[in-house]
Amino acid sequence: MAQVSDTVFYNQWVQLLEWMHEWAQSKGLRFDKESDFTQYIYRMERDYPLPTTVQSASIGLTNGTAVVIASVSPPQDPLKGIHLRIMGGHLEFHLHAGENGLLEGKRAFGKERLALILERVTAVKA
Repeated sequence: MAQVSDTVFYNQWVQLLEWMHEWAQSKGLRFDKESDFTQYIYRMERDYPLPTTVQSASIGLTNGTAVVIASVSPPQDPLKGIHLRIMGGHLEFHLHAGENGLLEGKRAFGKERLALILERVTAVKA
């Protein structure tokens, strides 16, 4: 696994959040921020070095039930990763940063792969 800078990693996290938000909007579903980084909460009066404050976000049904939650490791974690958890099931995807975008193991994880997962999950949950 190639090591990338924190800036690259968290920019890829921001890209994933944007894809999730776009997909949820296109389907009339909810996209919600679930939590901020604790470091941000304690530093609100000072500059924050990451491109986002969001540590976890979800896509949910219009009744508020979350079907997918995405979370990212905090900056101090030496083995940073992103987790996509399917609620009510045992399915979880582990992503990490690559030089050219997110990776699921050695396979590229892009907008199309995310959409495929979300389509399947929401079809079952809806």
